Amino acid sequence: MLDAIIITIFILAAAGVGFDSIDLLPTSVIEQVSNVQALRWLTAGFTSVIGLAVGLVVQTTYRRLEAQVSKTPIEVILTRAVGLVIGLLLANLMLAPIFLLPIPKAFAFIKPMMAILGSVMFAFLGISLADTHGRTFLRLINPNSIETMLVAEGTLKPSSTKIVDTSCIIDGRIEQLLKTGFVEGQILVSEFVLQELQQLADAANDQKRVRGRRGLDILNRIQKAFPERILIHPADYEDIPTVDAKLVRLAQEINATLLTNDYNLSKVANLQKVVILNVNDLAQAIRPIYLPGDPLDLRIIKQGKEDAQGIGYLDDGTMVVV
Repeated sequence: MLDAIIITIFILAAAGVGFDSIDLLPTSVIEQVSNVQALRWLTAGFTSVIGLAVGLVVQTTYRRLEAQVSKTPIEVILTRAVGLVIGLLLANLMLAPIFLLPIPKAFAFIKPMMAILGSVMFAFLGISLADTHGRTFLRLINPNSIETMLVAEGTLKPSSTKIVDTSCIIDGRIEQLLKTGFVEGQILVSEFVLQELQQLADAANDQKRVRGRRGLDILNRIQKAFPERILIHPADYEDIPTVDAKLVRLAQEINATLLTNDYNLSKVANLQKVVILNVNDLAQAIRPIYLPGDPLDLRIIKQGKEDAQGIGYLDDGTMVVV
């Protein structure tokens, strides 16, 4: 609607200018025209086409400017506005003595010309200084605002939301990952994952019931420990039968990272371009590396296949044959 209004205003304004521009012609020229009214409408039609072209350019420029402003953080807009105001104030203060000087009438145009040039120059200077040193000013007011500006510039990337599946909650290592700070961003637990945990906790099978209750207990603990980071998402997809497929769909819709222990889910999600964080892969990556000659504290718990051979296990479950 706004685009149509902008274009219409330029068309009508250009048509009005063209219609009245006939009066600017010399009287001798007008007297030679047999139908002045027709000439007015012809000129108005020609200038309205020009107005349409100008209106389209202005409308396109306005939309680009609007998109740019919408992407710019409010902190950047604020600093630039402050820089613009300060620049205009300095321009008025410095140009005021010049306006008081006596200037011949022949050079009277110098004052308004200097006012325009000075205002434009100091306004541009104020905005440039705001872009250069505005971060320091914002850091004094709000220390977190500098991070927002860096994210908007693309220098920093915000932490993505993490979606946890049932296996990751039951496993329990997510609690330690949150406490140690290895996992950043919001942790999202979907409603259908809660329902799956509830079904496991109510199952007749003892093993499933223990796993379900363990998952609910861990979820309650991390929600109490990190109330601002744990979010319950109400989304459900009735047209999708499995929980794994629902998790992949949710991660795709909100552009989130899927946190899981499920190997098969990891492979399926990777095929569908979903970012995966597998806790088992993390545990494998941070296993200690032992070099030949390094001492080990190992307890031999059973005999090996060969004579004088024993088997023990490291803390991470790695089997060692001695």
